[in-house]
This record gives sequence, C-alpha cells and structure tokens, in this order.
Amino acid sequence: MRSTGEMTDIQAAREYQTLAEAARVLKQPIPLSNILNAILEKVFPVIGQADFGVVMIWDQSSGLFRPWASYGCDPVGVKRIGLRAGESITGRVFEEGVAMLLNSRQDVEREMENMRPGNYSILSRAVGHDFKTTCTIAVPISVVAQKFGVLVLESLSEGHQFHPEEIPFLQSMADLMAIAIDYSRQVAKADLIRQTREAEQLRSELIATLSHELRMPLTTIKGYATMLLMDEVKWENNQINEYLHLIDEECDSMQSMIKSILESSLIDVNQLSIEAQPLRLETIARQVADEIQRQTSGHRLILDLSSGLPLVNADSRWIKQVFRNILDNAVKYSPNGGLIVIHAEVRKEDVVVSIADQGIGISPEDLIPIFEKYYRVRNNHTRCIPGTGLGLPIARAIVEVHGGRIWADSKLGQGTTVFFSLPILKINTGPLAPLAAQNTDDFDPCEPE
Repeated sequence: MRSTGEMTDIQAAREYQTLAEAARVLKQPIPLSNILNAILEKVFPVIGQADFGVVMIWDQSSGLFRPWASYGCDPVGVKRIGLRAGESITGRVFEEGVAMLLNSRQDVEREMENMRPGNYSILSRAVGHDFKTTCTIAVPISVVAQKFGVLVLESLSEGHQFHPEEIPFLQSMADLMAIAIDYSRQVAKADLIRQTREAEQLRSELIATLSHELRMPLTTIKGYATMLLMDEVKWENNQINEYLHLIDEECDSMQSMIKSILESSLIDVNQLSIEAQPLRLETIARQVADEIQRQTSGHRLILDLSSGLPLVNADSRWIKQVFRNILDNAVKYSPNGGLIVIHAEVRKEDVVVSIADQGIGISPEDLIPIFEKYYRVRNNHTRCIPGTGLGLPIARAIVEVHGGRIWADSKLGQGTTVFFSLPILKINTGPLAPLAAQNTDDFDPCEPE
C-alpha cells in the first residue's frame, strides 16, 4: 500500500506532465476556442472528482460572461449562458481576482443565489438534469493586471470534495489559458493595425489614381475648349467638329469613371437594387457587344452563343454592366487588337459565359486579386492603360448578388478569359423571388464543375 508521500509525488508528477502537455497546446495553430477546450479537457483526468467545467470569458461589448469552452455537458446548449457582472460564483471570482473553493451544497447555493433563473435552466438542460452542485472550485483567468474570465469546475455527485492542494494546479492551467487569450488578442490588435494602415495606404493610392485619371480628360477638355474660344484663330468647320468630338469622348470617359465610383459606393453599403425578371443572355450579350464594337476598330467581337440558351432570373441593367465591364477590360488589355470571343455553356444548374481576348494576359499571382476593389496589375505593359480598378470588382458583386460566380484564367502574352455563371430560371418554382444583396466576401476563384 502506497504512503501519503508517495501518492503526493505521483499526483505532483501527473500535474507537471499535464501542465507540460497543456503548454504544448499553446503552440498549435488552431482557433482560441479549440485551445481553451483542449486545456480544459486535460484538467479532468487530474482532478477526477470534477463532473462539469466551463471557461467563462468576459465580453466587454455585451457586458456578459460567455462560455468559450466546456466539459461534461452539451457544448452547444451551454453557449446560451450569459452571466452579468457580479452574477453567481463567476462574477465574484472575477471581481475579487482570487480562487474560491466551496465544499458544501449550502455554500454553493448561497453563492449562486443571484444567478438568474434563465441561466440556471440553461445549465440544467446542458447537463441533462437539475443542476445541483455539491462542490465548486473556481480560479481567475488573468495576466498581469488584465482580467479575462474565470475557470470553474463543479461536482454534481454526492460525497465529492475538492482539495485546497488542487488550487495551484488549476490556477496554473488558468494562467496558460490567459496566455492564450492575451496572445490571441494581441495578434488581433496587430492585424487590425495592419489592416488600418493598409486601408489608409489604399485610400491614398485611390485618391492619387482617381485624381490622375480625372485630370487627364479634364486637361484635354480644357485644352480643346480654350482653343475653340480663341478669338484670334478662325477654325475650319471640320476642325471645330473634330475638337468637339474629342471633348465629347473625354466627357464620356469621365462619366464612365464617375459611374463606376458611384456603383462601387452602392455595393459598399449593400444598396445594389436588383429587379429580376426572365432574361435571355444572348440578347443582352449582342446589345453590349454591338455597343463596344462601335467604340473600337482594332478588335473584332465574335458571339458564339446558341439561340436556345435557357432563361436566367436577372436584372438586365446590371447584367449589361457585367458584360460591359468585362468587355471594356478585354479591349483595354489587348492594345494590339485581335479577337474577343463571347461564348456560353449550359450546365445542369446554370449558364457559364466566357469572354476571351488575345491580349497581354495576367500572371498567376494577379488572377485572384484582380477581383478586389482598386487592384490593378502593375507592370510595363499596363502602366499606360487608364482605369480605376473597379470594373471587375463591380462585375463580381453583381454576379454574386444574382447567385452566380466569377473567375478568370490567363496566360501572359496569350490573353485572358473571364468566366461568370448565372443560375438557370426554374419555371416551376412559382413567382420570381426578388434578389437581395448577399455577402460577397467568400469569393472562390476556382469554379467547380
């Protein structure tokens, strides 16, 4: 039979081993909630009399303690708990910053008497029976002077008791949790600072780009208008018409840029209004292709579309804008001219439209970010090509609001193909449901078949 000293040595060895294992968890690249759950799970083999455990973290925004990890209960159900400041054992331990050990049901009930009935009901449902605690041990989760929450262990079995000697071990486990929380928050703060700086830099670059892009047509307009107003020069009618046409073209260019900026602003505030109706893509594609063809003599637009394409449920105004933005890019980024082919393929649930050019192409590292706002490919070939970096992002937002996807394939020097899909209209589904703006942050550049 082992002596008390031998048992103490064995227990101490288990505690040291568990602490070492818990410390290794901190190095794993997993979410904070997973780290807290992993550390909590390692407590129970060492403190065997515990039946239930929860890590309650203070949420400043809601003014409540929320469970971030749990053991011995329904992990989904227990997440509905929200303890106010000072409520129950958690509230007191958090405020006082010292561990609490309660080894009688009466003491536990006295400390829990201010727990709101709703929270008590949630606990009872989470453990599967009336939540009657026989003993409790709770320790604060904090680092230096910053409090994060409380680690609570409870026994629901008669005859169980916690021992004061177990508090240092449990506090050490709580300290590891505090380190994990503090590190996670520091990383989040650093990410926010980095994102803020990137946003500021992007804003500065955008202002510089827009100023440059708008200054160019304004300079042209001002120059030709000034020339026409010179009293000392008698212009021929053909020269006047030429200058007026150039002014008109530059005004169109400015109008297009301003329109893109306004559309981008609508997307930012989720105000992209969609009025869906049965739509024939081949009609829309032909109208926009004819419009773009009139603007370029160096390119030849070819429509490879079947007249029997199935109907889609879409807003013709915005789908025209998708075609317009993609085709405009195809023209701009194939400065030597060539073919631009519009093709459509019918799949089981959708129609996939592809627009292929014979332009300068895009490198693999630029394929994904080309759909991000204000992103422009920077190289020797694109430096002199005007644009705001809004055409494809606007097209992406429109397509995704309609329930479709957009992606691209390209090879440098061989051209680019932009694809987008739109769901086929299901005639037997009743009246057309209005489309609402959806979250477009989960863009996946690889469209599955």
